[in-house]
Amino acid sequence: MAHPNLVLVDVLRQTAQHLANGAPYAWGNHGACNCGNLLQVVANVSKEEILTYAHTGFGEWTELAEEFCPVSNTPVNLLIKKLTDIGLTPSDIHHLEYLDDRSVLDKLPGGFRWLKRNVREDVILYFSTFADILEEQYLGSIRIPYPPEEHMVGEYAG
Repeated sequence: MAHPNLVLVDVLRQTAQHLANGAPYAWGNHGACNCGNLLQVVANVSKEEILTYAHTGFGEWTELAEEFCPVSNTPVNLLIKKLTDIGLTPSDIHHLEYLDDRSVLDKLPGGFRWLKRNVREDVILYFSTFADILEEQYLGSIRIPYPPEEHMVGEYAG
């Protein structure tokens, strides 16, 4: 699963909000599908620009992510790199596009159910749930040094 971090949590939530506010959505369009909408937020590019860049590769986002080469400067690889730089793996990209990561589906409000990859409301729910999971993992990874007195200064020190 993705590397939990606050940037990734934030862009997933921004993308869900972007879609909830009526952003263009079309699952069959590289620039307006699940990953296309995420890239609009992450890379600050239009759906038209994403579509142009994506067509420098072959296939859907899942295939593009599988063929990803981090040292290639082709436009599509630069887009995939934007996603991996925020903590996603090629497997995560596949799951985001198909809404099928079982660990996310298990945490949906109301319990497990299958979602449809081409239904805006399902995409919003999946992205929001994924963000919640990653935030929880991130917060759970924060360790406060103990005993805290060793790190206190001034009048708060014992």
